Amino acid sequence: MKNILVIEDDVIMNSGICYNLVLEQYNAVPVYNAAAALEKIQSQSFELVVLDVNLPDGSGFELCPKIKAVQDVPVVFLTACDLEKDVMTGYELGGDDYVTKPFQINIFCKKVAAILKRCEKKGSEAVSICGDLIIDFNRLTAVLHNEPVIFTPTEYRMLKVFTENPGILLTKQVLLEKLYDVDANFVDEHVLTVNINRLRSKIEVDGRKFIKTVYGMGYLWAGDKR
Repeated sequence: MKNILVIEDDVIMNSGICYNLVLEQYNAVPVYNAAAALEKIQSQSFELVVLDVNLPDGSGFELCPKIKAVQDVPVVFLTACDLEKDVMTGYELGGDDYVTKPFQINIFCKKVAAILKRCEKKGSEAVSICGDLIIDFNRLTAVLHNEPVIFTPTEYRMLKVFTENPGILLTKQVLLEKLYDVDANFVDEHVLTVNINRLRSKIEVDGRKFIKTVYGMGYLWAGDKR
């Protein structure tokens, strides 16, 4: 059953959306503000996020990149505003659809189903296999030698960058730019070094060498080397 996070401060509308999603055999999880949404996205994996633009403690436009920094999940914006500039902003932030209130719930559910089906086709691309290390970036799960490995959201982002650039030297500056998040965390070389060392301690066991240090320059993903 696919998990869908519904971020909508209108309790009645949130309940209605969740009720209909449950009828469509989804697990709908309601939250009513940005703070609760960030807390939930840190602790649970989702296949889709329904995001109201106007929240009591912030803008959905501001919240969207924060969510995507933790989980690369499709987002459907909800709003009462249909101005072209706002619609364009939603798509520019990586939104998969922009639904204007009021809307027909049956059509909304069909849109959700279409987005999830499209994402399923891309799902295989989100799985990285490096020897005994298998990482599913959609579900944020990983196994090493058939044993589960627990990574932090930052470590998943690091692994994503490395596995998408195998054998390519990534300078510290390039890594810092790719890993810079919307809250201005993870921005200096010391933090980068600490996190890479922590990542290595989890995956480089039994003589494995996934990450190679090129002294004075940066790092590269060497795969499952011994």
